[in-house]
Amino acid sequence: MASIGHVAVGISLGRYEAGASSFRRLALSMGFFSALALLPDADVIAFVFRIPYSAPWGHRGATHSLAFAALVALAVAGLARLARLPVWRMGLLAFLAVGSHGLLDALTDGGLGAALLWPYSDARLFAPVRPLPVAPIGAGMFSPRGLYVVAVELVAFLPCWAFALWPRRRTALEP
Repeated sequence: MASIGHVAVGISLGRYEAGASSFRRLALSMGFFSALALLPDADVIAFVFRIPYSAPWGHRGATHSLAFAALVALAVAGLARLARLPVWRMGLLAFLAVGSHGLLDALTDGGLGAALLWPYSDARLFAPVRPLPVAPIGAGMFSPRGLYVVAVELVAFLPCWAFALWPRRRTALEP
């Protein structure tokens, strides 16, 4: 994916978490959950270390698993407890943000699939239906294929963008 869909999921979760909070809290929440939704792609560092794409720690490997999402969710829940934020809510939303990444990548039409069940299985999985085009890596994003992928993701994730960015209603008690 071109990450447009991942960011759309993250800002939607951030909007949900922040509710009718201040603009500052909304922006922080959207930024935080977008970063979490993008976190699994930190595994591209594996290319620098010449770790093969198909290796467990290669791209779309362990960091795209539901187990990784659960570990991150536990860490976020721990931090939420320290910050006196709702632990279960923050943990669950973190799990959804990180876990959605591998699931969305499994909906693409290329690559090797996502290691959703790691560490129980190194198998790379695809969804039975794969409606999202796989994005080229690196400078290839500026090619016609890359622009096509961006356009498809913008349309496919339009509901997320609309939910996240639609102006909220002010209540009679708000200034």
